[in-house]
Amino acid sequence: MALIILIWVGATSGVYAIDLYVDTTTKQIFTEAGPGRERLGTFERVEDKAVQAQAAENNTRKNRNRRRVRVRAKSSSGKEKKIIANTLPLRNRDIESKVAAEHAKLISKINSLEKQIEKFKNVKVTRRKGHLRLISKVDSLEKEIKKSQNTKVTLDKHGFQVKSANGNFKFKFGGKMHADASVSSNDHFSNGGDLTEANSGTQITRARMGFTTTLYKVWKFKTDIDFADDQIRVKDLKLAYTGLKIFEDKKLQATVGHQKQAFSREFLESSNDLMFMGRSMMNVLNKPVVGRAIGLNLASYGEKWTMQTGVYGDGMQENDGHDEGWGVNGRATFNPILNNDDGIQKLVHLGVAGNYRRSSDNDQVNGASARYLEYKYETNKLSNLYPIKTSITHVRNIKMVGLEANAVYGPFSLGGEFTRSWVQRSSTAGSGYGTTLDFHGWYGEAAVTLTGEPRTYRNGLFRRLKPKNVFSLTNGGLGAWEVAARVGGINMNDGAYKGGSMKNFSFALNWYVNENVRLMFGYDRIIDIENSPLINRTSGGKPDGLNTFMFRTQIAI
Repeated sequence: MALIILIWVGATSGVYAIDLYVDTTTKQIFTEAGPGRERLGTFERVEDKAVQAQAAENNTRKNRNRRRVRVRAKSSSGKEKKIIANTLPLRNRDIESKVAAEHAKLISKINSLEKQIEKFKNVKVTRRKGHLRLISKVDSLEKEIKKSQNTKVTLDKHGFQVKSANGNFKFKFGGKMHADASVSSNDHFSNGGDLTEANSGTQITRARMGFTTTLYKVWKFKTDIDFADDQIRVKDLKLAYTGLKIFEDKKLQATVGHQKQAFSREFLESSNDLMFMGRSMMNVLNKPVVGRAIGLNLASYGEKWTMQTGVYGDGMQENDGHDEGWGVNGRATFNPILNNDDGIQKLVHLGVAGNYRRSSDNDQVNGASARYLEYKYETNKLSNLYPIKTSITHVRNIKMVGLEANAVYGPFSLGGEFTRSWVQRSSTAGSGYGTTLDFHGWYGEAAVTLTGEPRTYRNGLFRRLKPKNVFSLTNGGLGAWEVAARVGGINMNDGAYKGGSMKNFSFALNWYVNENVRLMFGYDRIIDIENSPLINRTSGGKPDGLNTFMFRTQIAI
């Protein structure tokens, strides 16, 4: 009978009220009166209703939100009883209030996201109706915000850089400044009867801004503009494509534009990275022939080798109405030893280069303004003193061969280069000497880093030191200290032709404050010279013994 009553109560409780009784001894609840039972009161069952807000999130589940309530009833004796029950569900007004609160929260979040989106890109957002669409829109806006915020803008030791979220596009702005001062002694000379001395003073030797742009990961565009000497000159202006492959794991880089030609390690290295304030005597032969020119260069780099070759026209000077000259050259390097065992860098660098250049129809070489090939050596950038200076007319072509060798063991380095050049003149040159002139130049250098850092080396070229501890008065860092010495020479005397020969000694003490700032002290002395256009005014002999003291403040980003 009790079972029938319970079934009947369950089936009809949604319509009818029911009285409940509690046994005062066992605390059990009954639906009918009896001995020892007290009446709790009359109760009505309310059907559970699905929570609309939760149904919008999963569309399939129905979550019954319930709350704990206290039921108060009076017994027949008049005493109040408290029963904790979990049977009463949330009313519709509670559900509607919760959904409205969540809806308002989503609206507020959308407004905030829209404002953030406007900071990064012009994204138009239109409102939609419905709770589910609001949630979808919030997710979409959050993805846009994340994508926009992944565009990286940095300013560090590598300059000002911007990088897109997917890495396809990059932009870098950097530059360099070389502020120099120099003074000379034993510089009392005469040139053709005119008194000549080395200028002493200060000068901004280089003041450049550089822009590098990467497009679609494989295109790289570089612009390098120099503002030194109150003039504007374009140095590098080139576009490179890095997506070519000659083997499965070897890339081939093609570069078009105004650029350095592939010849000589010292010449290809940046002035920011040289141990000395100027290039060696050998550069007298290199600079006027294999300097920057407009052309195509192909290069590939392996773990222990590099190869590049190129074909070039003249420089960026305006054409004067004649067919310009052209040149072809190449350079290859190999590292029989290249490792960093036990934390000590061990390196052997070997290189070879070749060059052939044909002059223009009016005998100009590499876009030179004059119709002759001029070789000259200036003691420094502001001295205006040329112990070696010679001009060659009727030049038809120049052939060159260069050899390179360097060794590095930890903080110690040793190396040098040799260049041989053959200048072919036309048969109408005359002047009583042969039509082919044979010149050569060389240098040898040695260096040690007092603070222990090795020279940085990559792709067949040396870079400046990276201090282990940057200079800091607060943290006690000393930066990096380097001492270097070099002997170099040039010989442009060939038979009856006396273009001059010279040897000099150079010393450098460099303080790398950090990777960007370097202070340099340099000393240079002429130790032997022949057939110079200068004459010592005191002795009437050759102008050897010239001393030049130099100081530079360098910043490179």
